[in-house]
Amino acid sequence: MDPVTILGATCVPQVPPERLREVARMAEDGGLDELWLWEDCFWGGGISAASAVLAWTSRLRVGIGVLPVPLRNAALTAMETAMLHRLFPGRVMAGVGHGVQDWMRQVGASAESPLTLLREHLTALRALLRGERVTADGRYVRLDDVALGWPPQNAPAVLAAARGPRTLQLSGEVADGTILDSSPTLEQFRAARAQIDAGRAAAGRSDPHRLVLYLEATAGDPHAAAEAVRSWAAAGADAVVLHPTRDEADLAGFVRFVADQVRPLVERG
Repeated sequence: MDPVTILGATCVPQVPPERLREVARMAEDGGLDELWLWEDCFWGGGISAASAVLAWTSRLRVGIGVLPVPLRNAALTAMETAMLHRLFPGRVMAGVGHGVQDWMRQVGASAESPLTLLREHLTALRALLRGERVTADGRYVRLDDVALGWPPQNAPAVLAAARGPRTLQLSGEVADGTILDSSPTLEQFRAARAQIDAGRAAAGRSDPHRLVLYLEATAGDPHAAAEAVRSWAAAGADAVVLHPTRDEADLAGFVRFVADQVRPLVERG
């Protein structure tokens, strides 16, 4: 496998918790680079699921894509993320995002300006994870002299889920990577990269910015899936994460399909 072609799969939250260990072992034993977990309302929590998967495996990198910021105080996000990084250094990738607005309204957590909330949350979260002492008096995020007792030993990257142009620019400006949460066309992918780059330029950033692409795949055609992975990697995706179609009957088995059937074809080139 080309070293820039990082292959992952999602364990969607509709997989019963009782099968999570089985899925984690499928991914680890099958040689997948990454397993990504979703925190959808009202299924299992992303942090608790990630902690279990990390404990059950020794090599697999685990992504949380993503934690909806309206549900979480920025200090709590930092505390839980830092704990994972201390327990499993180098194996955790955490992303945050707006959340599905209908769900956020359903739990009384919607924000009048989701973009402002995401900016404030990301800014505070990254500072806390760098070990800084933070005071913030924003529209949504308010912290008074807050610092983590156990910050990560090395400041981890924080990713943002983004789709619209303003959120893409924001991700380039204040996040360390972007999760593209749909399967765009090549033209849309290039446009998204341009929006991200515009945000990075506005912030004067030249550090690495990881692009993670979620890509829907049908479990029955490993050759098509492998070709799609290679194509998106060639287009500039740093990681391609396959997720099942809505009509997939065996959600847990989809991870085995990616590990056992798609991965060897991607490696073969």
